[in-house]
Amino acid sequence: MMNRKFSQEALSHILDQSIMYQCACPAQVCALINQHRSLFNYQMNCLNATDVDCAVHQRIANTVSASHAQMEDCLEDILRLENWDMQSYDMPESVKARILKGL
Repeated sequence: MMNRKFSQEALSHILDQSIMYQCACPAQVCALINQHRSLFNYQMNCLNATDVDCAVHQRIANTVSASHAQMEDCLEDILRLENWDMQSYDMPESVKARILKGL
């Protein structure tokens, strides 16, 4: 199983706000986390006809799981650095204003 700090709903909310305000960094990290989850699920559901198949899929899944954890830690750090609300995952007004000012 892959541990998850962020629910799919939280990632979608962060992604939506990031896209709306053209704040690419959190959006890119969310997209990468989603890709990790898809790859992990693919590996867990892949055919395991041989011992080699099992070993290959498990190796990939283990690496993706470790990388996923690092990317979730990275997202959490980014959100905390930018003072996002860690309950609602709302982008702070100061970041919105800074982005809108730069457009």
